[in-house]
Amino acid sequence: AALWLAGRLRGLARGAAANRTTASIAVPRGVMAQDDSPKPGDDFAIEATTAVVLGYVLTGDAQIDEMSRAGLLGLSDKLWQRTSVEPMMPMGVDIEKDELAFFPFLYWPISASEQQPSDAAYAKLNQYMQTGGMILFDTRDADIAGLGGAVTPEGEALQLIASGLDIPPLEPMPADHVLTRTFYLLQDFPGRFQGGQVWVEAAPNAAAEAAEGMPFRNLNDGVTPVVIGGNDWASAWATDDSGVPLVPIGRGFAGEQQREVSYRFGINLLMHVLTGNYKSDQVHVPALLERLGQ
Repeated sequence: AALWLAGRLRGLARGAAANRTTASIAVPRGVMAQDDSPKPGDDFAIEATTAVVLGYVLTGDAQIDEMSRAGLLGLSDKLWQRTSVEPMMPMGVDIEKDELAFFPFLYWPISASEQQPSDAAYAKLNQYMQTGGMILFDTRDADIAGLGGAVTPEGEALQLIASGLDIPPLEPMPADHVLTRTFYLLQDFPGRFQGGQVWVEAAPNAAAEAAEGMPFRNLNDGVTPVVIGGNDWASAWATDDSGVPLVPIGRGFAGEQQREVSYRFGINLLMHVLTGNYKSDQVHVPALLERLGQ
C-alpha cells in the first residue's frame, strides 16, 4: 500500500503539471493578447494550492532538508491511507522568498547554524501564525536537551529565531489538549526520540473559562499556532519513495510501536490544523446542548 500511495502522490504531482499545460493551451485567443506570461513564483503557487501540501522550512543544510522532505512524504502517505486528507508531494519553503499562506502546516527543523530571519520574513511568519497556520519547531535534541541544565546549540538557535516572532504564552501540552484526541487518543508524542517536552499555546486563564461557562481549552475556535519540541519527528516519519522507513527507531517491535505513535501524532497535528477545535466541540456536545436549552 505504501508503494502504491507513494506512486500516487508522485502521479498527482505529474497530473497537476499536465493540468497546467492543458490549461495554458486551452486559453481563448482573445485572452492570449493580454500579458499572461508566467510571473516569478507562479509555478510554486500553482503547485502549492492544487491540493493540501505539507511544507518544510528550508535550512540550507542539504541533509536536514532532505530528511524533512522524506519525513513529510512518509506522513503524507499515512494521511492518504488513514484519513480523507489527500496531500500532494511536500514542498520546501524559503521563508524569505515564498508565500507562506499556501501551506496549512510548516515543519521547521532547527539547526545550530540557523540564521535569524529578516524583518520581512518575520512579518510573513507572524501573519501566517495569526491567520490559522501552524509551525512545528523541532530542535531534534530531546536525547540531550536539559542534561545538566545546559541549553543545546539548537535550543539557542530557536531562542534567537523566536525573539522576533509573536508567539503566544506557551505551556507543556496538557493531558486534555485537543491534540491528544483530534484523530487518535494519545498521551505521548515521540519521534526518533521520546520523552521530550512538547509545548503548545497556553489555555485561557481561569477567569476567561469562567466567563465562557464551559470547560473548553480552546475558546477562540482556533489552532495553536506553534508546537515546539525536540523529538525529531521527521526522522521517525521519513520514508523513501517506496514507503520504506529510512531511520531505525528503537529496537524491534518497541521501536516500530514508537514510530507508529509518532505517525499518529503527525496525523493529529494535521487534522487539528485543518479542522480547528471541532473535536473539542464534539467532546463537549452535552454542555453545548445544555447551553442552547437555557
